[in-house]
This record gives sequence, C-alpha cells and structure tokens, in this order.
Amino acid sequence: MPVEPLVCAHTATRVSSVLNRDVKQFGKQHLFDGSEETCWNSDQGTSQWVTLDFPRPVKVSQLHIQFQGGFSSRLCTLEGCRTGEELVKISELYPQDNHAMQISFARMTVEETVLDKLKITFGSSTDFFGRVVVYHLGVLGERL
Repeated sequence: MPVEPLVCAHTATRVSSVLNRDVKQFGKQHLFDGSEETCWNSDQGTSQWVTLDFPRPVKVSQLHIQFQGGFSSRLCTLEGCRTGEELVKISELYPQDNHAMQISFARMTVEETVLDKLKITFGSSTDFFGRVVVYHLGVLGERL
C-alpha cells in the first residue's frame, strides 16, 4: 500500500502551549499549512507536545518534521493508542538541532502500529526556556 499523508481536515490537533497565547501568529494550524513563513511556536516549559486524533484508524510509517534551529528537541517520544485505550510508547527519535528537513530524522520509519491517536512529546528542548518551534509536521502512512 502506498504511503500517504494522514493528517486531514478531520484530524483533531492539540498542542501543549502557544507562545504568548498568540494562536493567530503561532498556532497549531501552522504545523500543516505548507508555508515556510509560518510555524507553531510553543510557550516556555520543560515538555511540549502535539496530539493528533485521526478520524479513522491509521498505520503510521513515517514522521516528517522541521524545527527552527536553536528551538528543536533533543528527544522526541512517539506514543499512540486506539480509541478508549491508554497511550503506549512507540518510538524515541533524536533529531539534530538545525532548521533543515533532516533526512535521517524527517523520513525516519517508525514502527508500524495501528492507532487512532498519536502523541509526539518534545522532551528536551535545545532552547534555554524550553520553547519548541516547528515549521512542518507530516505524518505519513496508511488509512485503514
């Protein structure tokens, strides 16, 4: 089965925080808008996260992510579950601290697991205040 983008208009997205609560300029919608000019910018804090609730079960196989250099995460933890179940850890990823869409991380194959919800936790920001800036987030795989 070919790999396709899993995030759609019916995917419910939540984020841990938005810088200065300025949703218009730094909100979660900028994770998926395809613009190089916009981004999701978290507020300060030790652990930031993004959750995606898919409208139907999916099998995730790839994660594409682009941070702003200096505002990336040293550790990303992926967790997932089916509706009504508890999140379980799927994988840990260790991105580089730069602005490029990193091939080694951006196209990292994750363990293929059927799920309805995906949580990406940015556990250790390279920013002194714990902020994370993401210009692009892509989740690819197969819709079931």
